[in-house]
Amino acid sequence: MAPAAKPQRRTRVLDIRAGDQVLVLSGKDAGKKGVVQRVVTNPQGWKKATSRFGAGWQRTSPLAGAAVVIEGINIAKRHTKPRSSAGRTDRQPRVQQGGILDIPMPMDISNVMVICPSCSRPTRIRHTEAADGRSVRACAHCGEALTRVERKKRA
Repeated sequence: MAPAAKPQRRTRVLDIRAGDQVLVLSGKDAGKKGVVQRVVTNPQGWKKATSRFGAGWQRTSPLAGAAVVIEGINIAKRHTKPRSSAGRTDRQPRVQQGGILDIPMPMDISNVMVICPSCSRPTRIRHTEAADGRSVRACAHCGEALTRVERKKRA
């Protein structure tokens, strides 16, 4: 007897992506707007999550929450010492300059809301189906797609 074929599952479209303009809802930077640089899906790492919570760690782990790094928001100061690193020749060692670095830190994805580019309002994201059957993110207020529906042309 052949095993029953699993129904094909659709992959979920991420709510917030790199390049989206977002509004910060809570924290020290509440009310500020910024552009998402990157999305961090599992900040603690796959190996740590699976060892602590097992194979179904997404359902039980507090580590499963996603975070976003927003340009110019949630900035941390990092103080660095000048360090000499050995180059190819020891005659002229390279010196890494010291100082204070401004590093944007990840912020929980629940603390930000996407701003719709067409109606310029912070909005929740609806998932609708495009004409070609793909899942598309859409604004809950105006219904406009937040992502391009057209396929990118390959050169």
